[in-house]
Amino acid sequence: MKILKYITILFFSSALLVSCGGGSSDETPVDPIVPVVLDPNEATLVFPEDNTECNEGVVNANDSSKSTVTFEWTNSENTDSYEIKVKNLETGSITTASSTTNQKAISINRGSPYEWYVISLVNGTSSTATSETWSFYNQGQGIENYAPFPAIAISPLRGSTISNTSTTTTLEWSTSDVDDDIISYEILFDTIETPTTSLGVTEDTTLEVTISPGNIYYWMVITKDSFGNTSNSELFEFRVE
Repeated sequence: MKILKYITILFFSSALLVSCGGGSSDETPVDPIVPVVLDPNEATLVFPEDNTECNEGVVNANDSSKSTVTFEWTNSENTDSYEIKVKNLETGSITTASSTTNQKAISINRGSPYEWYVISLVNGTSSTATSETWSFYNQGQGIENYAPFPAIAISPLRGSTISNTSTTTTLEWSTSDVDDDIISYEILFDTIETPTTSLGVTEDTTLEVTISPGNIYYWMVITKDSFGNTSNSELFEFRVE
């Protein structure tokens, strides 16, 4: 009888400990659900169209040298807002604007060349998506023929480093003109930051130049149309190893 009483007491004590333990120690804590934020897609530009004259701006009442242009693009997926970048190709100044819709009215100079693009943004992530870059001329009073758009470097890319596998390399660029009347390009090429050495005039958009290792080369393109209008590109540079 003593043994039976001892076993009964031991069982009761064990049951009491389990009931007071607050549940099984094998329970796994549940991790909080973290929402997945998808990266935004790039927008498709609509207006002003690429390589055209924009003549739909509204001339500003207080400043006739400016007009307000409504930039438009398609809505992109997984996007909460947009950042619009508009660059004056004559001055290099950049106007930045924000929008939660697929359009934005921006005041810009009349009779000036511009390029623009749109950055798609989404809350909860730093990831962005950038559209193509389009160029246009904002219509100006009394302009019958527009200067070409400044040339863009294709090769070597600005800031790039090329290996000295040869004593020459080929400069390549691209440009466009609303009036489609470009007749020539003059290339300035030198090892100084303000190149003054002209390599002559060409009708092509490529030119072979002589290079040597250990140098940084600077170059720019002067584009000319049939009316004598010219445009200077930005300064491009590349390093030769």
